[in-house]
Amino acid sequence: MTMADVARAAGVSVTTVSHVLNKTRRVNPGTAAAVEEAIAATGYIPDQVARSIRTGGTMTIGCAVSAMSNPYFAEIVHGVESAAARAGYSLLLTDTHEDPQGQARAVATLLSRRVDAVILAPSHDPTATIDQVTGRGIPLVLIDRFFDAPVDQIGSENIEPTAKLVDHLAGLGHSRIGLVAGRDGVATTAERLEGFRVGMRRNKLRVARQLVASGANLEAYGVVQRFLALPNRPTALVVGSNRMTIGAMRAIRDAGLTVPDDIALVAFDDFEWADLFHPRLTVIGQATAEMGERAVGMVLSRLADPELEPRIERLPAVLVHRESCGCAEPV
Repeated sequence: MTMADVARAAGVSVTTVSHVLNKTRRVNPGTAAAVEEAIAATGYIPDQVARSIRTGGTMTIGCAVSAMSNPYFAEIVHGVESAAARAGYSLLLTDTHEDPQGQARAVATLLSRRVDAVILAPSHDPTATIDQVTGRGIPLVLIDRFFDAPVDQIGSENIEPTAKLVDHLAGLGHSRIGLVAGRDGVATTAERLEGFRVGMRRNKLRVARQLVASGANLEAYGVVQRFLALPNRPTALVVGSNRMTIGAMRAIRDAGLTVPDDIALVAFDDFEWADLFHPRLTVIGQATAEMGERAVGMVLSRLADPELEPRIERLPAVLVHRESCGCAEPV
């Protein structure tokens, strides 16, 4: 099949088909939809090599995230891949291993493949990597975690949603509330810690220093063990991410306690099997797939207009009420 076959099937010119495929000019949405239907019906496969020659790029987007086995990042990457594919781009994926050096190596690999843009979930210190990418004039979008740098960034609201978790627990009568925070130095950890403090202040509760600790990923197990060994242990926990929730619940189980009868638990991050836990988990849900899709949108608009001012987008995150907080009925 050729582009001419697509044009005949859609009832348009070959030039119009080219504009739809290459996004070189705005096409009426109805006409664009007809072209896309004709592409699907004819089985036409665009010549990516030819497109790369015309655009001067490789039609690839590099994506560097940490812990790709984490369902949270897997959902973000799914959104990135879906949006990239719709725009005719391929995706190169690499793992930063949550480490500035690993991050630099991962991004260097992407740059060696001549990607047209990079989407990066930054480590606690992405300065060198940001310079590495922007110094080449390549579009860069930071995703999930924000950093003080003049580049495009997208992620979730963190402060107020975490404060709402505290509000919910305080409304149930809890005053001794612990926080299992994320990895030190990461922007999301700092923002969720601030949200925890905001929630405690507005409910006129004291933050007990011994009940706030970092617990990146499964390290949360040891953190919660320490909390539960205190003479005056917490009656409720806020956990900073989905993977830490697993470690926290395991520590509670191994201590011979149950959620929510002995200790209430709420967490940041929803995930596919959160409602399969017993009890089902009350969490803050993030628009992960949308985050990935909008990151690609930022890339495409930056490629089209490199002179755009840097943009920062924060997506709303919502309370998903289930049972681990201890409510008899949803509220």
